Amino acid sequence: MSESTKVTGRADVPTQGQAPVRAATARWRWAVAGLLLAAAVFAPFQLVPFHVFQLTMVLVYAVALLGLNLLVGHAGQISLGHGAFFAVGAYGAAILLDRWDVPYLVTLPIAAGVAFLLGLALGLPAMRLRGLYLALVTLAIAIFLVPLLKRFEEVTGGSMGLTLPKPVPPAWTGLAEDQWLYFLALAVALISFVLAAGLLRSRVGRALHAIRDNEAAAEVMGVRLSFYKTLAFAWSAMFAGAAGCVYTWVIGFVSPDSFVVTLSITLLAGIVVGGLGSLSGPLLGALFVMYVPSISQDINKAAPGVIFGLLIIAVMYVAPTGLAGLAGRAAHSIKKTLRKG
Repeated sequence: MSESTKVTGRADVPTQGQAPVRAATARWRWAVAGLLLAAAVFAPFQLVPFHVFQLTMVLVYAVALLGLNLLVGHAGQISLGHGAFFAVGAYGAAILLDRWDVPYLVTLPIAAGVAFLLGLALGLPAMRLRGLYLALVTLAIAIFLVPLLKRFEEVTGGSMGLTLPKPVPPAWTGLAEDQWLYFLALAVALISFVLAAGLLRSRVGRALHAIRDNEAAAEVMGVRLSFYKTLAFAWSAMFAGAAGCVYTWVIGFVSPDSFVVTLSITLLAGIVVGGLGSLSGPLLGALFVMYVPSISQDINKAAPGVIFGLLIIAVMYVAPTGLAGLAGRAAHSIKKTLRKG
């Protein structure tokens, strides 16, 4: 019996008719990914610095949402405290740079590792809960983080935060500062997406999907619920910590007010709008998180929050499974049209 059968309870063997379809779909996905990567590499040389900065922040949020998608979309657990782990990564990198002058690239694995361990420690008790009770516990984590950061002023800078120099591009690259930061964020995002894709294709990914679909059935089939739930919580925190570290590089400043509860709620809204359980969902959600608030501000400066909320409602009405589901349906319709032609 295969691992797929052990975890999901059914054999995952494509029929003769399904194999060509899956192969064509895989080729189409690789082609789209290649075009997107080429556009991503080309973009910073054609845009003004502010727009390059916006795209850099899209990549930062995409990495954070990738972790949240792992927990919510693939493991089926609700979290309202993802912004706290984002802050842990940001402050971890900032303190390393400010106090010990650690090289920038070294701060990335350290910040991600600290967030992973913290997520593992908090995940052990939190994963005994589910549903709204788990959401309440994770919300509490996001709430108490801000006053905690303000309390240890000698380390975190208190309410004033910490100001840091941004990474300087090596002379041999010939890149401007904004372009160098963009390519750093792009490299981290690519590595993160490859790691997440590999994880989800493994036995661990199948176990998470089994837990999401039916916890009782997954437990009967031998899936250790608490073990995989805790790991999902830790991995989610790790990606958030990595994103927070890159955020510190890009912004060059951290303060407690940058990581209030609203950040966690916005990230959760972003992954739901982007599309739960899809690898493209975090990227689409990051675009939504980055650009829609600015659009809301332009539409109505007096009540941007109202416009933002209405836009979320409109998107979910048009695409109830998220933007990734809408894109998938559009691509399917295009392929059907091309076949008929």
